[in-house]
Amino acid sequence: MKKLIYLATVCLMLASCSPASPILSSVQPASIVIAAAAPTQPPVAAQQSIATANATATAAPQVPPAVKVPNFDHIVLIMLENEYFQDVIGGAQMPHLNALAKQNVLLSNYFAIGHPSLPNYLALLSGSTQNIASDCLNCFVNQPNLADEIEASGRTWKSYQESLPSPCFVGNAGQYAQWMNPFIYFDSIRLDATRCDRSIVPLTQLDKDLAANQLPNFSLIMPNLCDSGHSCVAETSDNWLNAMVAKLQASPALGQNSLIIITFDEGVQDNTATCCGKTTKTKGQIPAVLISPLARQGFNDPAIYSHYNLLKTILAAWNLPGLGQTALDSVQPIVAPWNTHR
Repeated sequence: MKKLIYLATVCLMLASCSPASPILSSVQPASIVIAAAAPTQPPVAAQQSIATANATATAAPQVPPAVKVPNFDHIVLIMLENEYFQDVIGGAQMPHLNALAKQNVLLSNYFAIGHPSLPNYLALLSGSTQNIASDCLNCFVNQPNLADEIEASGRTWKSYQESLPSPCFVGNAGQYAQWMNPFIYFDSIRLDATRCDRSIVPLTQLDKDLAANQLPNFSLIMPNLCDSGHSCVAETSDNWLNAMVAKLQASPALGQNSLIIITFDEGVQDNTATCCGKTTKTKGQIPAVLISPLARQGFNDPAIYSHYNLLKTILAAWNLPGLGQTALDSVQPIVAPWNTHR
């Protein structure tokens, strides 16, 4: 009996040491199962294609550089009076202005705000007509204006008025009309004697400032009633304008980083053109010409603009806050003529 038990034990020990069956030997180790669960890597070329595609998808969109209004050293605004666009541009009565329009930038859809003169001048300097609807003499306003913002930015300004009897003179006198001197209507200027005497001066001061290389950053140049075209024929104002532009361009005080603006306060009474979303006739399509070494030469800009767009262009050049209507997004600066980009 003991021998049988011994033999059985030996057989069991030998069975435990025998090789695994062919079926069991085909089962893979657990480690290989884990490896199969990991993501399979694509070939190198495919990896490079995927990387390129991902980079393209996540790259920032290519935006063309935006045109901006140049940061001019000097801006000179020359105002004339009472001419309808179609009576001037392409006509024979103002050949010098036509030549300037052809050589420089013509804004061929530029409009005044309305009638009469003074509301247009106030709109150009404050972004609002200030609810004034006449060429009044005592309708002064206590409102912010372009001169305030220019001075706050550390820049300088002057209003050069032809036939002005003396600096900061109030009232009409001979060929000088107060409504053509809009800065005098703002309390912050007129009631500050030092500021007013320094900055609202007779046109004769311009020659002295040019000779001394002291042209302010902003200049408003106003001819008198005759030379503006208000009381005399257009040929008179055209000759005056030609001499003024030639004088400015010949002076080193103006420099190359400069802008000369020529426009009119309003159109003639029988002008029935309108713009800018107005449902009533503004009677105000007028010529406007920009002269600058930084502008496209011989360029006709057909976009619709008004005095408010021109004011916003001046503000944009010097990064100044909006005034009145120019604070609205619907009023944009004039950018098409410029050669400068962000």
